[in-house]
Amino acid sequence: MAKGSGRHPQPDPDSGVEDVTMLILEWLGEQGVDAMIRVDAERVREGRTAWTFAASGGPLDGGMRADGASAAACMGSALERLRQAGLAVPF
Repeated sequence: MAKGSGRHPQPDPDSGVEDVTMLILEWLGEQGVDAMIRVDAERVREGRTAWTFAASGGPLDGGMRADGASAAACMGSALERLRQAGLAVPF
């Protein structure tokens, strides 16, 4: 994550967030949040944004989704949205 001037770091697709994705998913599970990240092969073939993160349950009010052109961009966006929802993800 790149350092931002706000309360939370801003997502940086080049930061290696994909290296901690499994740790993030495990941590979310420990918080009672059902979460997954997936790639859609059809969207890859069509040149569309193919990566999706989805989460629901636990402390989240309703579900949430984040999309990205790469796993890193998807998870960077997901982390930002999770923090906006009040989850202090420690990564």
